Formats: sequence, structure tokens, C-alpha cells
Amino acid sequence: MSWTGPGQAFALPVLVLLPLIGAAAVAALRGRPNPREAASLVTGVALAVLTLSLWPRVDDHMEFRLWDWLPGLTLGFEVEPLGLLFASVAAVLWPLTTVFSIGYMRSTNQPHQTRFYAFFAIAIGATMWIALSDNLITLFIGYEALTLATWPLVAHQGGLVSRRGVRVYLALLLTTSIGLLLPAIIWTWQLAGTTDFRAGGLLAGQAGPVTLTVLFALYLFGIGKAALMPFHRWLPAAMVAPTPVSALLHAVAVVKAGGFAVLKVAIYVFGLDTLTAGGIAKPMMWVAAFTLITAGVIALRSDNLKRRLAYSTVSQLAYIVLAATLATDLALAGGSLHLVTHAFGKITLFFCAGAIFVATGRNSVSDLDGLGRMMPWTFGAFTVAALSIVGLPPTGGMWSKWLLLLGAADAQQRVMIGVLAVGTLLALGYLMPIVVRGFFRTPAQPVAHGAAPWTVVAPPVLTAAGCVALFFTAPLLVDRLGMLT
Repeated sequence: MSWTGPGQAFALPVLVLLPLIGAAAVAALRGRPNPREAASLVTGVALAVLTLSLWPRVDDHMEFRLWDWLPGLTLGFEVEPLGLLFASVAAVLWPLTTVFSIGYMRSTNQPHQTRFYAFFAIAIGATMWIALSDNLITLFIGYEALTLATWPLVAHQGGLVSRRGVRVYLALLLTTSIGLLLPAIIWTWQLAGTTDFRAGGLLAGQAGPVTLTVLFALYLFGIGKAALMPFHRWLPAAMVAPTPVSALLHAVAVVKAGGFAVLKVAIYVFGLDTLTAGGIAKPMMWVAAFTLITAGVIALRSDNLKRRLAYSTVSQLAYIVLAATLATDLALAGGSLHLVTHAFGKITLFFCAGAIFVATGRNSVSDLDGLGRMMPWTFGAFTVAALSIVGLPPTGGMWSKWLLLLGAADAQQRVMIGVLAVGTLLALGYLMPIVVRGFFRTPAQPVAHGAAPWTVVAPPVLTAAGCVALFFTAPLLVDRLGMLT
């Protein structure tokens, strides 16, 4: 065990262990709801503060080695801008999700709440492990741990439908990771003699175009959490879980771990010069484009609100994968920023879906007529988040979509510019009618509704405010990432 850089490097394992300590505290306080939930909330705030405190030292190359297993195979953590960005998103959104969960879980009388908060914390610990990994082996261990930590959350409701959803969830994520991702990592180790992430790509000059094209496909399909078609069905299947779990899957941890892993592989395993040479990334570029448009069409045709949002996530994740395959500085900056803007936008949408369900029991788009006038704060937050997902001002989503368009132009991929434009139109089509229904249509019959607790309403308002704040801070964030030269 060793660490390099400033004394703060010791904080890296603490970032992983802190959520696990929180999970232990939650388990110890079972049967005492208020202290149990306070423990989860305090742990989340502490993690956010500690994570954000590392930004002033992000360029100091902080590194913590846990174990040197074999030459080129180690377990270790490091701080670099992209990883710290992902860690910061997860850490900041965790306490907000906890507040929302308190209101939602109590209002809907959910069972096994201690188990819920404990596994939620463990999932955050796995997310921090992934974000801070300094090599492929360490990332793979965290990746698998995240799958295993979240399946009890997906199965939380119990019953036949939940069991079916969990089977699809586990089957697809474990099959892709063990059957495709792990062989890709072993192959990389054999070619390069190491699995350490390296600026410029550790596979640069290590193999020919055909080998690297196959290897790149293994990585992108093997990272099943990125939800590329045809390995995307786990995501809509997981919607059997309570809405706070959906928020975790879509915004805080799971799908963001997929997008983050894709970006790490593109930048630090292959390198941009390698990906652009010999058309290595082009086959997967078309897969990403197909996923982006097809998932958007399915979302457009889905009446169930959570299913519509789930396929929206599949489509929006494809933007990040497309950024990796375009392999330009502008595209990678846009994809990295999209990790953040989509996280704040999508968690807001799921928070709003949960608030609507708590207040009215409704979860179909066709049943939302007139609810905007009854729940103005919730539908106002939904509107802001929808604008961000579409990519319109004054929200941060505008900047990530703009950089992606510039990246496609820089790569001279005119068809991909069209794909991005079609994706934007589809997002308008599956999100903005919900806003129109809520505010401008009259319900066919009186709507029975109650007042959602403030713990359910406040979080989406805050995350929607974050969408607007990103409109002003996104350029500074991209500059801090150092991806544009």
C-alpha cells in the first residue's frame, strides 16, 4: 500500500469507504427511521464536501496504490479531471436523492427501507471506486460491484414483475461484462503489458487496425451500462424499481458509470489519434447513431412515463458513446459535459415523475392533463429539465449538445450532424408534450390528488436550478477538464 502526491492522496480510499461506513450506520439504526435516514443524509453531505475539496489539487497527480498483484496489474486510485467530475456528480446528487427518498419511501409505505438505504450507500461506494480507478482492473472490480449492489434495489418491490426485471438486469449486465469487457481487458494487458490508464492511450502502436477495431467493439458492447443496442433492455426492465432507484440508475451511478467507462477507454486506453487512424471507431459510431435514434422513437411512442424516460436515457447515453467514437477534442469535451448536464436533467425528470405518482398515483403520460396547474413547482422543474435534455437555453444541456455538434463537424461527419439534429427533434417530441399536457390541457375528469411532501418537491426544484446554473458554469467546467487546447 502506498500513495504519491500531497497528503490529501489518502483521501482517495476514504471517498470509497465513507459510503460503506454510512451503509453500516444505516444497518445499525434499523427500526429507528429518523436516525437511520439522518445517517444516510449526513454521510452524503460529508462525501460531497470531501469530493469537492479535491478540485484545487486535481492537477497534483494524487495516487493511492492498494496492491501490486502482477507486473502491469494493480489495484489503485488516482485523481484526474474526468474521474473527479464523475465522482463530484455522484457525491452532490446523493444527498438530494436521499431527501427525495425520505419523502417518497414514506409516502408510498415502501417495505424494507433499511435495506434500501444501505444498498444505496454501497452503490455510491462502488461508484466512487469506479470514478477514481487508475487502471482497467480496478475499474472492472468497481463496475461489477456496482451491478451486484444495485440488483437488490431493482428487486425492491418484490413480486413476479420485479423478479423478471431483475433477471434481465443481471443477465445482460453480467453477461456483457464477463463475456466481453473482461476478455477485452485481458487482451489489452497481453498487447500492452499493463492495464494502467495512460495519456495518449496505452494501446497506441500496439496492434493493427483490424485488431483494434474488434477490441474497441468488445469494450463498447462489454460496457453494458452504456446501454448500446442490442444490450439496452436491462434499463427499461429496471423500471420496476421505486422511483428513487430509477434516479440512482439514470443519473447518479449506473448509466453514468457506463458513459464514464466509455470515455475513459476512448481517451486513456485507445487515445484519440489511434481511434481516428484506420477508421477504428467508425463501426461503433454507427451503432451509437442507431441507438440514439431508435431509442428516441421508442420513447416517443411510450405512454408510461418511466418507460419514456428510460428510453430517453438510452438515447441520451448514445450521445456520450457517439462522442467517444467521433474522437475529437470537441466531441470528447461535449461527451464529458453531457455526463453532468444529463445527470441533473434526468434526475429532475425522475424526481418529478415520483412527485406526480405520490400526489396523484398517475404514471401515464396520457393521464397528466391539467396537473401542471395543480403542481406548478413540479411541472416547472420538469420543464426546465426537459429543456436541458433537449439542449435549449438557458440550461447546461445546450453546451454539451453544441460541443457535440462542433465535434461532429470537426470530424467531418456530416451524417452524424444530422443524427444529432434528429435526436434533438425526437427529444422535443417525447418531452415537451408532457409540459403542454400539464399546463395547457384540461383534464377529462376531476383529478383526485393530495399534497406531495416538501421532501419530494424540493429536490427536483433544486436540481432544475442546477440545470440553469450549468448554463453559466459549463464553459468554466470544460476549461477545468483541460480537453480543449
